[in-house]
Amino acid sequence: MAVEQFPVRRRPRNRRQLVLDAAGPIFNERGYHGASMEEVAAKVGITAAALYRHFPNKYALFVECANLMVDRLLEVLDDLPADASPRPLLEALAEVTVAHRASGGVYRWEARFLEADDRRALRTKFGELVNRVGDAVVGEYGGSRAGLRASAALGAIGSVTIHRTPLARQRAVDLLTDVAVRVAVVDLDRTPATASRVMVAARPDPVSRRAEILRAVIPMFAAQGFRNVGMGQIAGAVGLAPSAIYRHYPAKADILAAACLQTAATLDQAVAQALHGTSSPEESLAALAAAYVAYSFENTEFISVAEAEIVGLPPELQRPVVVAQREHMAVWEQKLLGLHPSLDSRQARTLVHAGFGVVVEAGRVLRWDDSAEHRDQVAALLLGALDVPPVP
Repeated sequence: MAVEQFPVRRRPRNRRQLVLDAAGPIFNERGYHGASMEEVAAKVGITAAALYRHFPNKYALFVECANLMVDRLLEVLDDLPADASPRPLLEALAEVTVAHRASGGVYRWEARFLEADDRRALRTKFGELVNRVGDAVVGEYGGSRAGLRASAALGAIGSVTIHRTPLARQRAVDLLTDVAVRVAVVDLDRTPATASRVMVAARPDPVSRRAEILRAVIPMFAAQGFRNVGMGQIAGAVGLAPSAIYRHYPAKADILAAACLQTAATLDQAVAQALHGTSSPEESLAALAAAYVAYSFENTEFISVAEAEIVGLPPELQRPVVVAQREHMAVWEQKLLGLHPSLDSRQARTLVHAGFGVVVEAGRVLRWDDSAEHRDQVAALLLGALDVPPVP
């Protein structure tokens, strides 16, 4: 009697890469603490036990995901001629970033959860990337602060990993390459005094317990991460008994949502003041850039918290924050379409996100050292990204 033969199931040779490809988007969307090994395993189609054969724990998987994008970018540079000019170099980097858009943003905010040695190693790799782009930039265009311009150009490209605006792949690559090149050629030796003249309205001293809590909590979330701060810690920071804080906010997520909305209102006020009296699209965008840069330098801790921790909010609390962000984006989009009517709304939105990416990366390079010169340089890079000509 013939014995029935069953096909032998073989483990895919690229199982480890399949795990990384599945884990990256999950970390990108849910954050380090919100992601789970079980979800990654289910996405790959394996058991959690099988996943642990490749990675001993979530942190080990996270470290590799955090390094994956920069490793890919450096590999691309290795394949280019040593004397490659900035445009093909930046285009190659944009192609890789767009191709891995769903997972490429892990390093941007979540890397702060890396241990010190791993964070240092990742920073070294990005330093190499910036130096190689900066060498190409200064060799082709000259000028000062090549590292700052290179970082800002990379920030423009990397911005596509943190938003979901739909755009065809090649169109996105072309758009981001153009933005990055414009940023790279900005003359930082001749920046007009724009952002240095703007001050975002100072928040009033807290007059209620709720306001005191909001004032205290942002530095704590920024330093330790939303999930690592307990309600008892927050209560202690404002002199309350642990049980008393629940009279003001029913849950920690409510505090984060309130802080996000409060800061959104601060930015709205700054934008309204900046736009008052402007007429042309160029004037409006220059005013918006000045206000946004001033806001960024004056609210550095909150920016990292809002971008990294909003994924920790439940949908009902996240929704009003997202609406506020979209309303702010719509102001930029309208002014940019007035200046560049050939763009469609998706392209305009992508450009604005790229400009915000420029601000974040340039600010990091400058360590958010708040000076008039730094504000004006970052504003010039932002306006360069948006292709806004200088206002007479």
